[in-house]
Amino acid sequence: MRMLPQLSALTLALLALCAGQVMAQNPAGPKTREQVKNELKEAIRTGNMPANDETGRMLNEVNPSAYPPKPTVPCKTREQVKAELAEAQRTGNMMAPGESGCLLNEINPSAYPPKPVVPCKTREEVKAELAEAQRTGNMPASGEAGCMLKDMYPDLYPKK
Repeated sequence: MRMLPQLSALTLALLALCAGQVMAQNPAGPKTREQVKNELKEAIRTGNMPANDETGRMLNEVNPSAYPPKPTVPCKTREQVKAELAEAQRTGNMMAPGESGCLLNEINPSAYPPKPVVPCKTREEVKAELAEAQRTGNMPASGEAGCMLKDMYPDLYPKK
């Protein structure tokens, strides 16, 4: 494996920030040291790391010949694209001409089949969910902490 140029402190800080965000979003818990090492080896191998410049590009974008090519995603067939277009025309799920940014079925809803209605919860179901959340403390606490009541006051609510 060839040596990479020395990474700047800014690049390392960016990597640390990204790693922290990924760990915060990972519902399975934090990654092991071995997993992180393997991910770093793979990023170095593929050049999927920020370049040491101000462009925000990755190393494999700056020097693509130094890294293996990215895998290509299979394209849709002509028949699949035609079927999607026909469905969009039938339902009006296409952009209207002009600069409105609206879909055709939003501008003229009577010209297209109605969108399926998602069944709503009844008032009783909502009340039952609220009562359960109040009982278990599964409600946001006041303030900006972002904590649930059961986390702030664990003695006030039943254990699982």
